[in-house]
Amino acid sequence: MLASIFVAQGLQNFENPERVAALAEPLVQPLRERIPAVPAETEHAVRINGAVQAAAGTMLGLGVLPRLAALVIAGSLVPTTLAGHRFWEVQDPQERGMQRIHFLKNLAMMGGLLLAIVDTNGNPSLSWRRHHAAKVASRHLAGLTHAVTGPAR
Repeated sequence: MLASIFVAQGLQNFENPERVAALAEPLVQPLRERIPAVPAETEHAVRINGAVQAAAGTMLGLGVLPRLAALVIAGSLVPTTLAGHRFWEVQDPQERGMQRIHFLKNLAMMGGLLLAIVDTNGNPSLSWRRHHAAKVASRHLAGLTHAVTGPAR
């Protein structure tokens, strides 16, 4: 369910980048000055972002590398939110309220993505596995030391 919005919105932005290019320009322009890989045309940057969201959303929805897919989407959601929902700059109270709702919606989706990033499908976390492996190795080393040197006095 979380992935569906990114697939749909990503495809829409890929097919019609001009719809959001003007909103993205204030964010893309400073990035373009610092990062040479950012496309010269804002519409191309929007199209790339849309393709990334659609592809990663599809991967997340299908369960293909879901943690990586969620991480990629989360990374693309930050500039999308900052470019598209700058409610603090809107003067009209009704429009400001709508943009605030969209901003908070994206923030909530970010929370879902963060949960997907740390989800281990019921398996122990990497941190737990590392600590467990260290304990097992320590026990084996103590046993090996005991076997080589004999019992401690």
